[in-house]
Amino acid sequence: FPFPLTLVALLSSPPAPTIALSADIETASPKASPTPVLDASIDRAKAYVDAGADMIFPEALQNESEFEKFRKEIKVPLLANMTEFGKSKLLNKEQLERLGYNLVIYPVTTLRLAMKAVEDGLDHILKEGSQEGILEDMQHRKRLYEILRYEEYNQFDQGLFNFDLKNNL
Repeated sequence: FPFPLTLVALLSSPPAPTIALSADIETASPKASPTPVLDASIDRAKAYVDAGADMIFPEALQNESEFEKFRKEIKVPLLANMTEFGKSKLLNKEQLERLGYNLVIYPVTTLRLAMKAVEDGLDHILKEGSQEGILEDMQHRKRLYEILRYEEYNQFDQGLFNFDLKNNL
């Protein structure tokens, strides 16, 4: 595979970057049996580690046994991708911890939650002509400011823009 070899060369050249890499098992033929595809992905991940990768992102592992096999073979931290509607079985925090995964991402979860709420809200407005009946479903401005630590930022910001250009103060 030209891409993995190029990546190995990149990692091997000084200074080697700290990088999380995808050992994508989707690149093999869809007609291939899963074991050779997984083994090839593990081999690529090992080459990346040997070249200096600090973390591996195995993509599209399909079940716990594949997650487990990858963990047994790779000795650097592993990142699990728990995106909904993908190829990987959704595993919970305890399962991932038990399998030895060090980091998990939920790359589209918040977007999907937000977009579902947007869709539902707009449907309500279309049907009812107002958002009045869904106010309790919304995040209040006070809560938004708490989450953003708006007051702290505002105090910090005051110190940034309250200066005198003329006297460099």
